Amino acid sequence: MADNSKGRRRLVVLVGIVLTVAVAWWLFYAVPNSLVDLFGVLLVIVSAVLGARFVGRLAAHRFPDYDVAEVAVSGPISRDGRGRTPSAGGTPADAIVEQIEKADEDSNAQALLLRLNTPGGEVVPSEDIRLAAERFDGPTIAYATDVCASGGYWIASGCDELFARNASLVGSIGVIGSRVNAADLADRFGLSYERFAAGKYKDAGIPLKEIGEDEREYLQGLIDGLYDDFVQRVTAGRDLDPETVRETEARVYLGDEAHDLGLVDELGTREDVEERIAERLDVPEVSVQEFEPRQPLRERLNVGAQGVAYSFGAGVASAFGGDDGKRVEGFEFRVR
Repeated sequence: MADNSKGRRRLVVLVGIVLTVAVAWWLFYAVPNSLVDLFGVLLVIVSAVLGARFVGRLAAHRFPDYDVAEVAVSGPISRDGRGRTPSAGGTPADAIVEQIEKADEDSNAQALLLRLNTPGGEVVPSEDIRLAAERFDGPTIAYATDVCASGGYWIASGCDELFARNASLVGSIGVIGSRVNAADLADRFGLSYERFAAGKYKDAGIPLKEIGEDEREYLQGLIDGLYDDFVQRVTAGRDLDPETVRETEARVYLGDEAHDLGLVDELGTREDVEERIAERLDVPEVSVQEFEPRQPLRERLNVGAQGVAYSFGAGVASAFGGDDGKRVEGFEFRVR
């Protein structure tokens, strides 16, 4: 199918160039009888180039020559694409889902290549991306480049296969809760916490007061529930035993070790991934088109400053509860 599209595109471009040259010759060279004739040839050439570009774009839109859609998940995963630090921006999860759904509706996209380079992110946005990949009608291959940790691995569990490089960091299947305990500091400065709340656990985790054992059990229960959900997603999507997943103890692994543990299906380069997709589609080779969300210039400029967040796959992750979906008062959850 891709070869036929390429042939039709070349034919359209060729016809377009011929017509453009003919019209330009007539307008700028054959008709004028003044000094314009001196510039006629130059104008014909310029017109031909511009016409070829226009017709080329038109032909590419009308006769696309790709059969694989590539969607990238880069940086911390969040609903709006903003990371926990100013330099750690990512791609908005809703925009990624939109591109996957767009690829699914595109009759030319017979397979999905999901390129992952993320330390993790918020739970619900990660789950939305995973579901979109799972719903794609065709083979779906996840490819981990530098880091596929936490929410990134959550997303990979919705794909048919996961490829990684030998030096990729993969895993971090776990959950962490954090709370700043500022009670002693508040006492030192003469600050006190006065409670006005409806509901016993509404202010569980507030930093200005000591946490009670019942509150600790409540918050730990939320963490345990989130972790169970994470394990369930991974075991179902990656066809792993739950105990095998739990025994990783939220560690990150280099690609070759992750492969030995069954966390990764294959090790290879981008070329190996494309060859695998070609095998699944039963074609000699594939042509890949990237489906990329449009982002403001300010957001794109922030992408290059994410190296520190990527280093250990710490999983900037999600949180659960609260009006913003990220906090239970002063207590914060992260998928790690």
